Amino acid sequence: MSITLRSFAKSNSGLKIGPLRADGFHELRTIYQTIALHDVVGVEIESGEGIEIRCADSRVPCNSRNTCWKIAEHVLKTTGIRRRVAITIEKQLPVQGGLGAASSDAVGTMLGLEHALGISLSPQDKLRIAAEVGSDLPLFLIGGTVLGVDRGQEVYALQDFPEIPLVVVTPSIGVSTPKAFARWDALVEQANTEEAIGGAAYEIGQSALTVPNLAGTIKEFHQVVYAWWSKGFLSPSGMAKVPASGVPAEGGDRAETLLLDLVRAGIENDFERVVFPEYPELREVKNVLQREGALYASLSGSGSSLYGLFDSPHAAETAAMRMRAEGHAAMATRTVGRAEYWAATCVYADRSDSE
Repeated sequence: MSITLRSFAKSNSGLKIGPLRADGFHELRTIYQTIALHDVVGVEIESGEGIEIRCADSRVPCNSRNTCWKIAEHVLKTTGIRRRVAITIEKQLPVQGGLGAASSDAVGTMLGLEHALGISLSPQDKLRIAAEVGSDLPLFLIGGTVLGVDRGQEVYALQDFPEIPLVVVTPSIGVSTPKAFARWDALVEQANTEEAIGGAAYEIGQSALTVPNLAGTIKEFHQVVYAWWSKGFLSPSGMAKVPASGVPAEGGDRAETLLLDLVRAGIENDFERVVFPEYPELREVKNVLQREGALYASLSGSGSSLYGLFDSPHAAETAAMRMRAEGHAAMATRTVGRAEYWAATCVYADRSDSE
């Protein structure tokens, strides 16, 4: 059986980086949001054993380094099934673009394997497998608006954003997330050195990151982002982990002034502090988004993609058109809430149904 799914992209509304932990990861806080841009993933079960990745984009590894390969390997091992799995990836999202494309493709592969193999993994197994493969995979098992904590893999379903138009710009530059973290660590080490020599707290920009109290970034996230979010977007209980049934219940009021509140709160992506100096052209893209009328603009993840939130679809379409005329790879799109995410992901038994 051949199964086809859409694997949606994500953006990050704020991303705070904490200190390097003993396990080699960083403590993170971020709000993930699924958006309408997507790849298409096909899963087919064939005779024999093994895993094959098919993708026309030469930048996508077609071996065991591919996240789809890794997750298929985990699923087969967990279930004890010995079959040949062929995975086809139709790339529409950028590689190393900060939109979670590889992670979303991998989760799509897992969901496709369930249908193609006629199995049903428990929610616990799905979350475990996803977290073992990568830190931002579990968010795609929830969709919509999601709080990510720990190293990003511990996820909580938040009340969805109202649908918001946005423009996503995908420069041809590829930003390596491990290298971005390494540059962040070097920046923190420099801050520690200057603290030891100068005896004064070293602030980076306007963030709460001070030395030696590196947990300030996480504290700031809780104080600013969580307080802002809880006013209009969380259920009375605050937040809840994904229930065994899979999709949490909706609830709570919508905030009419969401975009302006986001700007006033000063929610930022810490990766901008190390990515923009390395790639100044990305800083300029953010400036262009703001000049074109974005009420909020940010790097997504570690980049290289950036996005801007607009107050109407027309404003987003107009901005994207003008940016494309200037040579930017800009696309107008929108946020995708949880219910639509699961309805639109869909599993198709043949390719023609998915068109």
